[in-house]
Amino acid sequence: MSGIGTLLVANRGEIARRVFRTARAMGMRCAAVFSDADATAPFVVEADVAVRLPGGYLDGESVVAAAHAVGADAVHPGYGFLAENAGFARAVTGAGLAWVGPSPEAIETMGDKLAAKAAAAAAGVPTLPSAEDPADAADVGFPLMVKAAAGGGGKGMRLVSDPAELAEAVAAARREALGGFGDDTVFLERYLPRCRHIEVQILGDAHGNIVHLGERECSIQRRHQKIIEESPSTAVGDELRAAIGEAAVALATSIGYQSAGTVEMLLDDYTGEFFFLEVNTRLQVEHPVTEEVTGIDLVREQLRIAEGDRLGYSQADIAIAGHAIEARLYAEDAAAGFLPAVGTLSAFAPAPEPAVRWDSGVEAGTEVGLDFDPMLAKVIVHAPTRAEAAGRLALALERLHIGGVTTNRHFLAAALRSEAFLCGDTTTDFIERTEPSRAANLSETECQHAAVAAAMWLQAAERREARTLAWMPSGWRHGRLPPERADLAVEAGPAPVEVTVSYRPQRDGSFAVRAECGDAETEAPARVTGWSPGTLDVEWDRRLVRYAVTAEAGKVHLTGDAETVTVAVLARFGAPDRGLAAGGFAAPMPGVIVEVRAAAGEHVTAGTTLVVMEGMKMEHHVSAPCDGTVAEVLVAPGDQVDNGSVLLVFEPADSAAGKDGGG
Repeated sequence: MSGIGTLLVANRGEIARRVFRTARAMGMRCAAVFSDADATAPFVVEADVAVRLPGGYLDGESVVAAAHAVGADAVHPGYGFLAENAGFARAVTGAGLAWVGPSPEAIETMGDKLAAKAAAAAAGVPTLPSAEDPADAADVGFPLMVKAAAGGGGKGMRLVSDPAELAEAVAAARREALGGFGDDTVFLERYLPRCRHIEVQILGDAHGNIVHLGERECSIQRRHQKIIEESPSTAVGDELRAAIGEAAVALATSIGYQSAGTVEMLLDDYTGEFFFLEVNTRLQVEHPVTEEVTGIDLVREQLRIAEGDRLGYSQADIAIAGHAIEARLYAEDAAAGFLPAVGTLSAFAPAPEPAVRWDSGVEAGTEVGLDFDPMLAKVIVHAPTRAEAAGRLALALERLHIGGVTTNRHFLAAALRSEAFLCGDTTTDFIERTEPSRAANLSETECQHAAVAAAMWLQAAERREARTLAWMPSGWRHGRLPPERADLAVEAGPAPVEVTVSYRPQRDGSFAVRAECGDAETEAPARVTGWSPGTLDVEWDRRLVRYAVTAEAGKVHLTGDAETVTVAVLARFGAPDRGLAAGGFAAPMPGVIVEVRAAAGEHVTAGTTLVVMEGMKMEHHVSAPCDGTVAEVLVAPGDQVDNGSVLLVFEPADSAAGKDGGG
């Protein structure tokens, strides 16, 4: 075909911006499609032209119509949504447009995990024992994994160790699979308790040339979703790399694969054996680590292949240089089981150093809601050594100025700096086994420093906004009056830490400052050496720190020599705190109630699931913490609830006994 003049990207956020970047470098005009929720998103603003989709990103008919409306020559599906939809691929080519991806037949075969497994076995790739009928679970053996046949991304997956839990796991996986992929088919597969998730990147052109670009390891996962990926794997040597690569190419060749794709394997950490897992017939989220170590732009290769070009290189021409690591920054609360978080990004500004690659779909002011996956950015580092890459990536995450939304930033940095990670001990049970710190827990001294910095920035800001006597130094008084006072709360871990900062201006321009926090009380002079709406240079208690600062209503976000700290201004005379009723169960995240499994007055045992709710198309079970009675149920299936909404009132058995005079 002739070259692509206008490319429509049938996706959103980070991947849309990523494809735009390469397409523009190749001289292509870029078109976007968007839903109502994304009308002001960065990728929409950056597109040369954008078309609103009345039915959202899964409305393939509207996407094809949009492509014609903007004069597009080709459609790139990104990942997710319609990327692995064979019907959509046929609709694109049937409309006379080039499809940037593999053939619909390859998508169909590999998109069904059961069909893909059969194709892998036929190509001589080792596979794990599996069964389509839950009644055959004993033949598979426990522990086993219930998996959606049509999906990925961790949705529709349940680990089952006890046969008694199988029926509920199958039902839950089917619900997630139906909601996420429109197909509730699931199957059972043997679970390897200590293994590594290894991916092989493949490229194939329309002329029969197929190569692999080495492997990625994506073993560090929560909820079966990857969060840290790297290339090459520390567990794969030259001989194993050749064997896995040859197996991936054999499978791709057997189905005449074209474009970029990924053959995923499980590597048993005990035996060194590898087994076929699945094929992703699209670009992967973690594709940048392969780009960094090979120097090959995978989006460019996809576009070249779609234009009919030959690869132009052989397997012998591909070399791996250095080490690359990617971390996925999510809006989620790692300390609360990695539950999704929502809010507005009041601050989002990567530090200029260290130099890393940021692939992001957000900016300051972006609203993070429940409509889409909560990934904010991918942070990618390429370095001569793995240790250097890990250190640089951790530092880049720590120096990111971000506020307004809870993220997994601290957890990622802690994982990258952990001894287990640095030693390459990164099997799929990494999080549960090594337990990296999930949230920053600041000391009283660190809380004092953050509060003093916030107080100094606020007093300078107030003075510069003064409408009268603006020339007067901050805090100046004709007579000697009591010090100014700021009551602040530092977000320092599980609960905010209250700090009272008192300050009085001195004749030399400094301030006499006292910070009181719990049992700690520090008194030292403070000097503001630099101030702007977005920065603060302050010296206090012998420490001079430059902060990036973002203020919003009642809060100040400060990033200095550590991660961003949020400091809230407390009202001097607050309203009474009504709090949550005793025994009230609060929603751990915004979402929809799927099931209510307990009725008012019902006696339940510890661990019983009381409410099932869904957020980001993932299910969360609210369970009884102990034996007790459900006193009141306040929600019903289908209800939309906010984070913190009271779901039911629960009365522990001990509490009931106490009321009756027992115990």
